[in-house]
Amino acid sequence: MIQESIVVEMTSRIGVICGVDEAGRGPLFGDVVAAAVILDPGKPIAGLGDSKKISEKVREKLYQQIYKHAISVGVGRASAAEIDQMNILQASMLAMKRAVESLSLVPDLALIDGNRCPSLICASEAIIKGDAKEITIGAASIIAKVTRDREMLEWHKKYPWYGLDRHKGYPTQAHIKALEEHGISPQHRRSFAPVRRLIGT
Repeated sequence: MIQESIVVEMTSRIGVICGVDEAGRGPLFGDVVAAAVILDPGKPIAGLGDSKKISEKVREKLYQQIYKHAISVGVGRASAAEIDQMNILQASMLAMKRAVESLSLVPDLALIDGNRCPSLICASEAIIKGDAKEITIGAASIIAKVTRDREMLEWHKKYPWYGLDRHKGYPTQAHIKALEEHGISPQHRRSFAPVRRLIGT
């Protein structure tokens, strides 16, 4: 309740606030996905926080509630090819920028999870471990995580031999072994060391 009251107070004092977070910096496969969320102070959602500390079942429930009750939700991404071209940090910043730009209204302030901010059309503030400190960032964390996990399940249908439904593209032993046996796909990040080593570049 304390965090919710802070959001109400900040919204009335500063204007429209969005939280921004990303999912998928570490995987070897697929896009990095970012989300931006503008919560409605009049429709609080209990249980928001760091998506990594919430069970999959609860994340799915919160995902539905956020889309139902938030003022606006935006999702942005950067592809594996863009990650290889510009590096994962810059690609994450680009995904966040795209997420904010896809909102239905321009926020006055964006609260960004981490220690740096992308170039945005509004003011921004970076908050380390912000997904656990600010409910708006926590909401964005959940949207980004669930969105990306769902996409990994869809990619699993095309590439079942990688086991994406289990590890979601992260560099597990099973994933590395599958890469050694089946080679890389167009969705793998060639600039990441385990993949780069396999293609010998």
